Amino acid sequence: MVDVAAKERKILVAVDESEESSYALSWCIENIITGNSNDTLILLYSIPPRAVYSTLDGTGEKDHSEGYLFSSDILATMERYSSEVAQCVMEKAKRACEALNGVKVETIVEHGDARDVICQAAGKLHVDMLVMGSHGYGVIKR
Repeated sequence: MVDVAAKERKILVAVDESEESSYALSWCIENIITGNSNDTLILLYSIPPRAVYSTLDGTGEKDHSEGYLFSSDILATMERYSSEVAQCVMEKAKRACEALNGVKVETIVEHGDARDVICQAAGKLHVDMLVMGSHGYGVIKR
């Protein structure tokens, strides 16, 4: 019989700025990874797509009804800010993992809608487990 604790597992944890995400990571560390040094913990952050467009975006499209027009300077500032947020979230998540002896911790930052990014990463990386927080929305809110 195979010892489950000895099996190497890939565990994907979706992280963001929310308390729910922090709780999910803490829960994973305390309940899933405890005592298993063969695990790889993959922290995934998704930078959301922007709903803004440069006045010189080169698409040739005139209908930007789902977004706003901004200058390229403002867009560059917004991109920098998004990258800084991603970096802060990942640093906080990595600090939470510091006590994990022997567990490999990898970080991935992707651009796109979190729903798509998480599903694509889980499939591409062939993870054994996906851990993510829930905002606790009820049936009506969902």
